[in-house]
Amino acid sequence: MTLKKHCLFAALATFGIAAAAEEKVADNFELTGNIQTQAAKAFYDNDQDNTLDGFWFRANIGGSYSSDNFDAKVTIRMYAPNFNGGSDKYQADTYYGNYKWNDLGLNVKLGHWKTDTEGAGNFGAYLDKNLSKRGFLARDYSHDAFEVGWKKASNQLNVMIGTEDGNFNKGYLRVNDDLKLGDALKIGLGYRVNVLDLVQYDAVLTHAVDFRAKFNIAEKLAVYGEAAAIITGENDDVNEATIEAGSAAKPLYAQDSKYFPVYAGIEFPTAGILDKAFVEVEYVTDRDELNADADELGWAVGLVKKVGSRSKVQATVYSENKISDVGLSVRLTTTIR
Repeated sequence: MTLKKHCLFAALATFGIAAAAEEKVADNFELTGNIQTQAAKAFYDNDQDNTLDGFWFRANIGGSYSSDNFDAKVTIRMYAPNFNGGSDKYQADTYYGNYKWNDLGLNVKLGHWKTDTEGAGNFGAYLDKNLSKRGFLARDYSHDAFEVGWKKASNQLNVMIGTEDGNFNKGYLRVNDDLKLGDALKIGLGYRVNVLDLVQYDAVLTHAVDFRAKFNIAEKLAVYGEAAAIITGENDDVNEATIEAGSAAKPLYAQDSKYFPVYAGIEFPTAGILDKAFVEVEYVTDRDELNADADELGWAVGLVKKVGSRSKVQATVYSENKISDVGLSVRLTTTIR
């Protein structure tokens, strides 16, 4: 698709969303949009000679609808040529429909959406995100899935079937349960396994189980964390030759591997100066198997500040491969709706 067609598509999509918003205000349709600016800098010798170690502008525009029996959301993400190798980039960031039967506590969700680790900055989301992927605000994970949910009192159970290709040849079963115990404590338990890989391929299963908890001690004072076990099996029929031949699926982790990641964080008040401040520490067994020469320990210190009614600044100082490798990332989100 040419740049001209891309621009025309974006303009038509924006016009269509805006027109829908004009007609459906009474039906709880909301136009959404923001511009995000992000910069990263390493304060150690990372063999790079750049002013910044990463920088981009991007825009997100879309719409959301909510009613008693149905929710939906569509968001398009855009990058300019300088931030995508010389060409414009458009991403279908989010699009889903969620059918609800509130009297039964049931919902059915389908489409493309993200899950994340509540409260965390650089760490967590062990159920979905590969442990080798690390970085500032990089713990969200996109699913292409069908999901059935059941809510009973303060308990929310979700069962998902997700695909990782256009044929449902590869994919996973994901089960997650969240429970609120009063206003102070929230706990969660999840399980994921790449069981759909077995339908078409020789495959190795990776079982991931995680436990999450957050306890609110007082206003803006909380402790939280997550622990997981990620265990990958063995299959002699899965090797480089069979993977290259297309008869076997590439394992998520090395065969017969076991990882037990854990992180803990504390969110603390700042006398109203900041909207959020936190400190986190992570430990991952044998992390050097995933990231060469990496330490098993990692840390992060972050802050969030809203500026006026349209801007939010997020900044985190954190360790990279080595605990002494200090990096800084900052994101400014400017709301345009």
